Amino acid sequence: MSYLLPHLTNGWQVDQAILSEEDRVVVIRFGHDADEDCMVMDETLASIADKVKNFAVVYLVDIRETPDFNKMYELYDNCTLMFFFRNKHIMIDLGTGNNNKVNWPISEKQELIDLIEVVYRGARKGRGLVISPKDYSTKYQY
Repeated sequence: MSYLLPHLTNGWQVDQAILSEEDRVVVIRFGHDADEDCMVMDETLASIADKVKNFAVVYLVDIRETPDFNKMYELYDNCTLMFFFRNKHIMIDLGTGNNNKVNWPISEKQELIDLIEVVYRGARKGRGLVISPKDYSTKYQY
């Protein structure tokens, strides 16, 4: 499903995507197009891209083709979702301890829409860290 979403193939394109968007959240999925987790995330992103087009834009970056950001954003996972607004990285408290990114596939469409909407609303208010609508910690999973 990654063919349905725009790909950024070099560092300059990634920078321009983050810099040029003034009113919407830039959602970037860093990962490998052939990875199973990325395929699940890409399918979810492709299915919601039209629903969130008023407040978010989605891009894909293959970290093998574009390794420029691997160290800067610590992109060591197979599939990583990051959020930017007005050239600023928006962190999100998911309850996992890592507030910089989502590093697992989200297959539930409404869950991802809610996540992007929370990021957008918080970023519009000038917040650099927003609280996720769902707690992803393993505290209550026995």
